[in-house]
Amino acid sequence: MGSRNSVGSLLDSWAVQRRVIGALLMREVLTRYGRHNIGFLWLFAEPMMFTLGVTALWSALRTVHGSGLPIVAFAVTGYSSVLLWRNMPARCIKALEPNLALMNHRNVKVLDVYLARLLLEAGGATISFVVLCVVFASLDWMRGPQDLLKVAVAWGLLAWFGAALAILVGAASEQSDLIEKLWHPISYLLFPLSGAAFLVDAAPLGAQHLLLLIPMVNGIEMLRDGYFGSQLRAHYDVTYLVAWALGLSLLGMAKLRLLSRTVTPE
Repeated sequence: MGSRNSVGSLLDSWAVQRRVIGALLMREVLTRYGRHNIGFLWLFAEPMMFTLGVTALWSALRTVHGSGLPIVAFAVTGYSSVLLWRNMPARCIKALEPNLALMNHRNVKVLDVYLARLLLEAGGATISFVVLCVVFASLDWMRGPQDLLKVAVAWGLLAWFGAALAILVGAASEQSDLIEKLWHPISYLLFPLSGAAFLVDAAPLGAQHLLLLIPMVNGIEMLRDGYFGSQLRAHYDVTYLVAWALGLSLLGMAKLRLLSRTVTPE
């Protein structure tokens, strides 16, 4: 009887949690995109426009990326992945300030605010990536993935890494304004090193090991391995990326727990 009550309580808590995050999601969409023009469509139209711009530029300049892979597919897999992990921390920095009034509600927790923003960013980047792949494949500008499961797993690992990093950076930014000032230059420095614009196999042997120390490189290499398969020689370590994501998750949740004790609702 006790186990049934426990399961029932857990299901009730999960139902409340879903409703809270759903309401926060709708609030974020309306706050960020409004009800005018294309509204909600900006959620994935914005990352699509950025990726399309980069793809068009690379195609026009015939940029060399160290392989014979189609430039359109190379750009889409690279820059869509960057938008997935890079935008999450930016959206979580100082995320509590405009939501302090919501903390008066018993069921709204600090984590809920971050989860709503993370789901919104991950959803927008994912929809953008899928739509671009489908559209370009229908135009014969790129082919579909050779191993869809591996692509999905790599995308999920990059999303996990981005979400864990975002929670840690977001929680730290509430306690120090320096985090907000430092994250932007750091994210710009990480951008060219993330693996979006190059293949590890094209780098000198001495540099390949150093590049693989950057966790995002492993995720993008895995995603491209799933997408292009035998067309390239990929280098990545799934265990290393999982260890980074898990470590950041633990640090982020610990930081968030400390932050929750100091939050004062408006």
